Parts: sequence; C-alpha cells; structure tokens
Amino acid sequence: MDVGVIGVGVMGQNHARVYSELKSVDSVQVFDLNETAAQNVAAKNGIECAGSMEELLRSVDAVSLCVPTPYHYATAKEVLDAGVNMLIEKPICLTSQEAEDLIKLIPDDLVVGVGHIERFNPIIAEIKRIVKNPLYVEIKRHNPASARVTGSSVVEDLMIHDIDIIFNALFDGEYSMQSVCTFDICGAMFKFGKTPVYLSASRKSSKKLRMIYIEEEEFTIQGDFMTQEVYVYRKPEHYHVEEQRYVQDNIIEKVMVGKVEPLKTELNTFIDCVKKGIPFTVTPEQGLANVRVCEAIKNQMI
Repeated sequence: MDVGVIGVGVMGQNHARVYSELKSVDSVQVFDLNETAAQNVAAKNGIECAGSMEELLRSVDAVSLCVPTPYHYATAKEVLDAGVNMLIEKPICLTSQEAEDLIKLIPDDLVVGVGHIERFNPIIAEIKRIVKNPLYVEIKRHNPASARVTGSSVVEDLMIHDIDIIFNALFDGEYSMQSVCTFDICGAMFKFGKTPVYLSASRKSSKKLRMIYIEEEEFTIQGDFMTQEVYVYRKPEHYHVEEQRYVQDNIIEKVMVGKVEPLKTELNTFIDCVKKGIPFTVTPEQGLANVRVCEAIKNQMI
C-alpha cells in the first residue's frame, strides 16, 4: 500500500517515521508547504517528497493528515474530494460545526479515522480487562510549557486524550460535568451514575505526568501511559501495629503489559482497516463527540 503524510510538524514526522518502518507499506510520500522541512523528513526516513499535495493524492491509497488543527477541515475536504482514505490527527476539526460538516462529506467507500493515539496505548486494553465497577477515576496529563503549541487551549491539546478514553473505553450513557479552566490549566469533574471521574491537564507543570488511577471496592488500579506500567493494589489482609504506627500489608500486582509504540499500533490498524474496507477504531463520529465535550468544558473557562 502507498501512503502519504500531509504536514511534517512533530506528529507528521512521527507518522512518516513509523510508516517507513511498516512492512505493510510499500511507499511513503510527504508533503508540506515548507518544502525544505518536507525534504529533510523525506531524506531522514528514506522516503519520497511530493512537489504538491495534488501530486501526493494522485499516487497514494491513504494519508495521515497532520497539519495544524485550524486547517483540518479545508485540507481534509481536499483529501475526500480526491477519494483517498484518511487518518486525521486529533482533534478531528477546530470546531464541532466543522466536524459535523466534514462528516457529511465522507463517502461510504472511504475509511476515515481520527488519531486519538492513547486509545492504542497497551495499558488501556489491560485496564479495560481488569475494571469491573469503578467507584472513582482520575486521569492526570500534565506537561511543561512547550513552544510548539500555538492557538490551542490545554483542553483540546491534552485533555482531549483522556476525554476520548473515558467516553469510549471506560464509560457510556448519561453524565454531568463541571470544570474550572484557564488557557493552560484545566480540571473537569464528570459524573457517570454515581461514579465521579476527575480529569486534570496542565501546560505549566515542572514534571511530565501521564497517570490513570481507578478505585474499586476490592482493589485500586494505577497506570502510567508513558512507562506503560499497570499496578493493581488489593485490599490488605490485615493491619498490625509497628512502633505505635498502623501498618497495612497490601497485595501489589504488576500487570504484564506488552509494551509497544502506540503510534505504530494505530497506523498498523489504520492500514489494516483500509485494506479490509472496515471502519477505523476511532470513528469521525467519536472524534466529533470528543470535540463537543471539549467545547462544553471551554465554555466554563475563566
């Protein structure tokens, strides 16, 4: 299969690198308005550089769309007009209205997905397997400041990853939500039935965090998205006193996680879906729903 990458920013470079490593891909082309940047990425990965987007779209079966979010709608429309399968980096569009309009343009015979990469983190499958009846869920996604982030609030930049996880991997049905946000820091409390779910995201942290924490009646789960480690803490069998202090003996289980690069799993899945003509794991409709939640949170921004 011949694939292309449109946009060679940080994520576009990663897509180009991974595609060049996949056995299921025959050839890779990149295109960016910054021709020098595109040529550098092509040379680094031993792939081709297209002279124009039209040239790229004429010669590939599928593309990753990695341009800045404000250009998602217009660029994605060009890809659809060319009849090419497409994976759009998250978020699907800048606004829910743009996403709705784009979805209406997707023909039935094309595979279009959204690149919510954490859905492919191997800890999610393990946590889904373990979780039974969560009493409390918390996810922290904190970053130091980054010069590469321009125009997007912390909600659609970082928190959207965890919005996608809680709505598409852990919960469904009715919910309520309250949030307190600034442009770079946000806390959002959701309630699914009786279960509170707290998401926090920051671009002001001095430490990078990617943590998920779930409490159940009989155990607690703690996972790290970066190290791809999951621990299950079982309730202690007994307490005892040691030098006037209460000590609890916990049972701690380290879950065996098959560590993989989530982007490699994501792109392999996308290529497989295109070959089989089946929907991608993260559908445009799910991408739209994620953007709507982001907008509801941002409406409470202070």
